[in-house]
Amino acid sequence: MVSRKDSNKARLKRHKRVRAHISGTAACPRLAVYRSNANISAQIIDDVAGKTLVSASSYGKANAGNGGNKEAARAVGKEIAEKAVAMGITEVVFDRGGYLYHGRVSELADGAREGGLKF
Repeated sequence: MVSRKDSNKARLKRHKRVRAHISGTAACPRLAVYRSNANISAQIIDDVAGKTLVSASSYGKANAGNGGNKEAARAVGKEIAEKAVAMGITEVVFDRGGYLYHGRVSELADGAREGGLKF
């Protein structure tokens, strides 16, 4: 019988390895990305205080039926950047959450850069 690797388990292992080196501070918080099959979400986190400063996602009526595509990911990136700039956050550390920097993850990052975040 052919056994298949658990891709989410491998992703969590990569994420844990990356998180050993990346941490967000009040001056430069962490932009964390979570991607599911149907939606994408992002949070800006201050790891020192253990608080989420800003969050945005493709869940809800605004993106009904379009949460799992590149356009929605770019919109989430722009939305989180607008909220962050309004709070005075301009520089972040990007945490791709163990996902490949490709497709929706890179679109979210591009949208955040367009919105004014630097990383």
